[in-house]
Amino acid sequence: MLYTRKGDKGMTKTFGCDQRISKSSIVTEALGALDEVNSFLGLARARTKDKIFEVKDQKIKFSELILEVQQNLFIVQAEVAGATLSIDAEKVIKVEKIVDAIEKKLPPIKNFFLSGATKDGAVLDIARTLSRKAERRVIAVREEGKVVVSEETLSYLNRLSSLLYALARVASHLEGAEEIKPDYK
Repeated sequence: MLYTRKGDKGMTKTFGCDQRISKSSIVTEALGALDEVNSFLGLARARTKDKIFEVKDQKIKFSELILEVQQNLFIVQAEVAGATLSIDAEKVIKVEKIVDAIEKKLPPIKNFFLSGATKDGAVLDIARTLSRKAERRVIAVREEGKVVVSEETLSYLNRLSSLLYALARVASHLEGAEEIKPDYK
């Protein structure tokens, strides 16, 4: 059944927790922000299913990498909900290696760029901004002491926005689009 009526009074419960919490709580906000970025990554994955980029003589499918990120975000959600799961250091290192390899292939970043050079790049840019919002919400939960969130999970969330920025740039680069910097006029 898609509805239970148990949340009709504005309360919900999280993974493995018998206690009900407000749907407006900081924990629920963090979980919602993580869900939002994950859902938007679904759009990015669907849009880029045939896109491939090469780093260090390795071909990487956008859709497979995005799917891996989506799976990892479910681990983050479980951790924020109170489960004993968390992101491990290897996942952070993998993201760093991909970002580093992409940076070596693209022109260096000397300024900000306007989003929208390509449709896929724009979708990935939106996912990037949503990931930053989710990161802020998770940090707020941790700072308030509501849930224990590991250092590796925080590092992963921080690197995720870099990965999505790099993927947006690659997506646009593959289509030959020009990166347009703001003119500040």
